[in-house]
Amino acid sequence: MGDGMDLARVAGALGERTRASMVIELLGGEALPVSALARAAGVAPSTASDHVARLERAGLVRVRSSGRERLVALAGHEVAEAIEALTLLTGATEVRSLRAADRLAAERAARSCYDHLAGRLGVAVCDALCASGALEPGSLALRDPDPLERLGVDVAAARAGRRPLTRACLDWSERRPHLAGGLGASLLAVLLERAWVARRPGGRALRVTAAGHAGLERVLGIDAAHVGIDHAGATRGGRAA
Repeated sequence: MGDGMDLARVAGALGERTRASMVIELLGGEALPVSALARAAGVAPSTASDHVARLERAGLVRVRSSGRERLVALAGHEVAEAIEALTLLTGATEVRSLRAADRLAAERAARSCYDHLAGRLGVAVCDALCASGALEPGSLALRDPDPLERLGVDVAAARAGRRPLTRACLDWSERRPHLAGGLGASLLAVLLERAWVARRPGGRALRVTAAGHAGLERVLGIDAAHVGIDHAGATRGGRAA
């Protein structure tokens, strides 16, 4: 446990709109070039580099070189969990354009919360796993690995990891828990590998594919209509991906 000075250092790094926008952009779990973070925050690349350096000094991000680009990622799942928790304290997101409205609608429907599934889809999957007996309602502790293994999740490998096997992560848009922890990360990895979900460009929203609609309904009994996504990959009230 750090002291107040440590907390002030982290809070100071986050307490600026440009840097806050950057860490929110990184919640998708992928490393992004500084140029992409600059565009997301609406600043020049040189300015973005200064902000990234401040976040790196605070231990919130890691930076690595890839050719001519510098790639930035959150320092770990603990950072992502803290940022996601802080978003619960914020008010409604101010939407200033149709593009922003479309992005918000897509993220509310299905998104990656760093390395696990969130949004209406994430909550629906969590509810279905509880209903199947795989997870304990409330705590989301593992009860029966079979439903997860039928999805292709390697439960034994997730159990062998250092992080908690399961964790209830309160969804900022649904205000209900979705599955995090080692099993949550493994589940999202499997859905991406099977191409049941795919990343939408320019953010952390996910698109449920035709194979995903069929597979989720077959294995977990989740109807696409339940999460507000039609079979063309569009969110209701928004445009197609």
